[in-house]
Amino acid sequence: MSTTQSERLRGLLEPLVSAADLDLEEIEVSRAGRRRTLRIIVDSDDGVELDACADLSRAISQKLDETDAMGEDEYVLEVTSPGADRPLTQHRHYVRAAGRLVRLQLHEGGELVARILTVDDEGLDLEVPGVKGRKPTARRVAFDEIAKARVEIEFNRKDKKEEEA
Repeated sequence: MSTTQSERLRGLLEPLVSAADLDLEEIEVSRAGRRRTLRIIVDSDDGVELDACADLSRAISQKLDETDAMGEDEYVLEVTSPGADRPLTQHRHYVRAAGRLVRLQLHEGGELVARILTVDDEGLDLEVPGVKGRKPTARRVAFDEIAKARVEIEFNRKDKKEEEA
C-alpha cells in the first residue's frame, strides 16, 4: 500500500476507531490476484470484543462507501484484534502485556523469555523463570536494549478476568 493511501486511510478511519474507544494499530492492504483485502487491526487496554469489531466494521464500511479511499475495485474488509502472540512495538503494547510472558530479542544478541512485572518510561522490570527447580530472578531491561519483542502464548495462564472472579 502506498504511503499516501495509508495516510489517507488512517486519517479517515482513526476518528471512527477512537470514537469506539479503541486504538488503530495497523492498516494493511493486500492483493491476491484481483482480490484485495483491507485489514484494520484495533486494540484497547481491555482487549477487543467481537461485537466491537462488528460495529466498527459496519461504521468503517459505511465511511469507505462514502469516499473513494479504496478506489473502484472490489475489496474485502476485515476488522480484527492483533492476536495473542502480537509483536510489541509501542509503549502501550508493553503496558497491556504486563503480567504476560514475553520473548525479547536483545540488540546485544541473545534472547530472553520473561514475565513483565512493571513498565515505566525507560523500560521493563521482568521476572525470569527459574530453570531446573531454581527460583525466578528479577531483571531490568531498558527499551533501547530491545530489538524485537513478542508475547508468548501460555495455555495454562489465568486470565485477569478469571483472577478477579
